[in-house]
Amino acid sequence: MDSLARLLRRLWIFIRREKFRSELEEEMAFHREESEKDLRADGHTPDDALYASRRQFGNDTRLREQSVEIVGFRFESVLQDFRYSLRQLRRNPGFTCTAILILALGIGATVAIFAYVDAALIKPLPYENPSRLVAVYESQTMFPRGNLSYQDYLDWKKLNKVFSSFDAWTGAGYLLKTATGIEPARAARVTNSFFRTLGVTPVLGRDFTSEDDAPNARVVILSYGDWQARFGGRQDIIGQPVTLDDAVYTIIGILPRAFHFAPRGAADFWVTLHAPIMANQCEQRRGCHNLYGVARLKDGISVQTALADMQAIAAQLEKQYPDSNLGQGAAVIPLTEAIVGDIRPILLILLSGAGLLLLIACVNVASLLLVRSEGRKREIAVRGALGASPARLFRQFVTEGFALVLAASACGVGSAYWLIQLLLKLIPADMLASMPYMRAISLNARVMLFAVLVSLLAAVLFSMAPALRLSWADLRRDLAAGGRTSSGTAWRRLGSNLVIVELAIATVLLAGAGLLGKSFYRLLHVELGFQPDHLATIQAAAPDAVYNKEEQLVALVRKIISRIEALPGVKSAATSSMGPVDHNGNTSWIRVLGHPYNGEHNEVNERQVTPEFFTTLQTRLLRGRYFTEADDGSRPLVVIINQTLAKKYFPGEDPIGKKIGDNTLTPKSIREVVGVVDDIREGALDQDIWPAIYEPYNQAADPYFGLIVRTSQSEQSLLPALAATIRQIDPNIGTINPETISQRMGDSESAWLHRSSAWLVGGFAALALLLGVVGLYGVIAYSVSQRTREIGVRMALGARRSLVYQLIMKESGWLVAIGIAVGLACSVGMTAFMDRLLFGVRSWDVSTLTAVAVVLALAALLATYLPARRAASVNPVEALRAE
Repeated sequence: MDSLARLLRRLWIFIRREKFRSELEEEMAFHREESEKDLRADGHTPDDALYASRRQFGNDTRLREQSVEIVGFRFESVLQDFRYSLRQLRRNPGFTCTAILILALGIGATVAIFAYVDAALIKPLPYENPSRLVAVYESQTMFPRGNLSYQDYLDWKKLNKVFSSFDAWTGAGYLLKTATGIEPARAARVTNSFFRTLGVTPVLGRDFTSEDDAPNARVVILSYGDWQARFGGRQDIIGQPVTLDDAVYTIIGILPRAFHFAPRGAADFWVTLHAPIMANQCEQRRGCHNLYGVARLKDGISVQTALADMQAIAAQLEKQYPDSNLGQGAAVIPLTEAIVGDIRPILLILLSGAGLLLLIACVNVASLLLVRSEGRKREIAVRGALGASPARLFRQFVTEGFALVLAASACGVGSAYWLIQLLLKLIPADMLASMPYMRAISLNARVMLFAVLVSLLAAVLFSMAPALRLSWADLRRDLAAGGRTSSGTAWRRLGSNLVIVELAIATVLLAGAGLLGKSFYRLLHVELGFQPDHLATIQAAAPDAVYNKEEQLVALVRKIISRIEALPGVKSAATSSMGPVDHNGNTSWIRVLGHPYNGEHNEVNERQVTPEFFTTLQTRLLRGRYFTEADDGSRPLVVIINQTLAKKYFPGEDPIGKKIGDNTLTPKSIREVVGVVDDIREGALDQDIWPAIYEPYNQAADPYFGLIVRTSQSEQSLLPALAATIRQIDPNIGTINPETISQRMGDSESAWLHRSSAWLVGGFAALALLLGVVGLYGVIAYSVSQRTREIGVRMALGARRSLVYQLIMKESGWLVAIGIAVGLACSVGMTAFMDRLLFGVRSWDVSTLTAVAVVLALAALLATYLPARRAASVNPVEALRAE
């Protein structure tokens, strides 16, 4: 009650502060008059009584301020300090603009990168209790996290003791019939309880049931975005038909707006796992892997416990089915890790880089404030002599620091918003589809709270630095000295230490940027096994209802290639089931006839290609021959292998004429090796080359294929003609992803991760280098200005200009050498965390670290030269006269 009463009294005093002031003046005047009367009564003259009473009560201004602070709020004095701070900042526009710009850059970069970290690593997934969700894989030597087979999935679901629910999913593609024609549609096949495992309920309609997962069921759930884009958000959409691959499906539900399943990427249609359009023999064979698992842990079960349980089941199945499950284990990881595992390292590296940039910005601004505080010692001394208390002076510095940070934070948050939008636009569309959580990036409450915390830390730093620098005990000496020699050696030592910190941070960022840049260069110049320039590609899908026989598909592909090769500027064309620099997938198990076999999984990439494939790519034939049109279904089955497969499975022997088949050597799988080609990089640029087999399309036709075209002109200009030509042959053929191979390489996930990390860390490093050099220049220039008399005396006693240059350059050289040495030592340790982002480069790459040291040393030399030149130009007479 007493606290509330005091609070109300202070509030009442603040509201009636003018009346309070007048009453306070009357009371103070009354007490002075009474004191004067008593002194005159004691025999003092009127003048002596007046001065004595004033000495008795002390400084009127200080007494008035203390009275207000004791019985009222300090809000008004804070406003006075704030207004004074604004006047001080306006009086020094150069200092103010420089400090705000430097700090805004650091805050803006840090907040922008944190927004990405928040979206990817902090914001919960849009599922019910997402921390209990895990991704489940089968594991092998080449696939630490591989697909599940349907038969294994059924056994895992039945035998596990750790999951409250366990579901499977896989990607799919359909040809959607619309009023304007055929369009490729992205889809996913899921088991019937998939959405219930995630805890997702349709916003309209219903979920799948067990009856919907029957072989003849034709029901579909739409994504919210597709419902809005294709169907105009119609409320009567439930029960309406939609045609996928010439089969009519019934729409039964609409997913929530916020729902996404990043492992699948963008999917517009969700069907049950046994949808008839995708039913095939794969899911009847235990050795065919085409599914992914997602499960919800039981209460009290950890990920480690679940992993142990699944590994025990995998070991049991390995003994039970040695032909298909030998060497096959299990992997269980949190679903969050499965979604953001690849992008986590780059985000943490970028956040660290932005944090270092913010740190160097704060150090730079702190240096500016310290320099400015040195020139304000006389002002502070005068204010103290006039009655300002140490607390009031300290509060003035705090207010000035907060005013500076407030302006910089506003600019920084604004630049962060702009940077977020810019970085979002730089993410390739295909990558963004696989990272839907990035679409929700915004300056939300968590990001703004982070910005506030960063600003508060900066404000505390900027408030404390000059306040602690100005010793209250030295104010009297500063007043007497007039601030003429107030910096001294103490300031030079403090400023030098700050410069060393700046240069060390700049070295770390430059080393990181150099390693990432060199890694990106190596990535783009990695050996591909083909010539990537002047290559265009497009994906096509022929409807099964029309092209359900191998002969029909072969005739269609021949016709497409013939028509494409007739286009102006086309040199050759070919098809492949999967284009180069895509990903290691569509694998098969092989076994070499005549070689020992113990049930091991010999996993290889498998591609179906037309005879023109290798010549179109300009891939070297090392042995044997290429395919011809005669290699069709009427002839013995043949295969071409890559060099990696030849070295691994045919060491020391000629593979031409040898035969390979599947792991059970079924007669229809046995093929004769007729050629060996140079390694083609089928997977991502930073992945190892896998063994690969190439089968002739005429012997293994598939309705889904990629067209690859070599041109004699700009391949980009030919892309529209490819889709148009295919549609002219048959308008029911779906086409998607027209792009050049160079685009595919540049927009690939590996290239984007390396490129974006190199550019962003490089940008941070460039700014850090600039700030470090500016900081060095400021310290040396200030040191020169304070040593003008010393330099003048030296020159008056006969010192040559070269000796003055040497004096200043030596002072700077020690700072630069120590800063670079400390920075290089930190770089070797810190860049070791970047190993996952480096390709073909070690974290301790000597040439890169040497180049960083040379660049920083040259920049520092330039920064030192200017004040050294000014020092050497000092006129001794003028310098001594000024003193």
